[in-house]
Amino acid sequence: MKIVSVIDARKESWQRLADEAAAVLQDGGVIVFPTDTVYGIGCDPFRTDAIDRIYGAKKRPDSKPLSLHVASVAEFLEYVHGNAVATLAARRLMPGPVTIIVRRPAFIDEDVSAGLPTLGFRVPDDALCVTLLERIGPVAATSANTSGERPYLGGGDIQAVPEADLLIEGGVTKYGAESSVIDLSGPVPRLLREGVLKLDYLSERLGPVVRHTVKVRNTQ
Repeated sequence: MKIVSVIDARKESWQRLADEAAAVLQDGGVIVFPTDTVYGIGCDPFRTDAIDRIYGAKKRPDSKPLSLHVASVAEFLEYVHGNAVATLAARRLMPGPVTIIVRRPAFIDEDVSAGLPTLGFRVPDDALCVTLLERIGPVAATSANTSGERPYLGGGDIQAVPEADLLIEGGVTKYGAESSVIDLSGPVPRLLREGVLKLDYLSERLGPVVRHTVKVRNTQ
């Protein structure tokens, strides 16, 4: 593990942090940042060299996609025109500990989605994360851990955090667990990973949701 710079958001101006993170990403760098679920490791979604760095740092199979983190529900809705179920889900579940999978927009490089025609989106329920995303724009990210290991939750030993140019330490995350992953790209909502939000709750909010039997660990 090599973290070039660590900044404690509990002691620094959030705007300064956001400016520094923006500079790192514009240079093709990689950042580790807090969300409401687990810490993410992310980059500019339009820099394939930075995306490759994330896969290398995590020792992550290149068949597993990243997800796109955006600052608001309104921003997410710009990506899902015509998807009524995704629009409903966004209004009822976001911001929050959920990753919503939809058809990948054509202008998002397939390197972000590992060649898949779909892409997961997150709108984190975390003020610091939103401040960062409002400044730097969408971030392609996944959980900040070596593939197969437990993700970093903040406020602890950073030795297991994958290599990055900047780590923004914001303390322990709100939920301390991974997001629930729900696929809304097809005719029936499918729960791919039951994280913070459980199947019963999702069914109450969205109508019938089918539990997928294959466990995935591909997003934050």
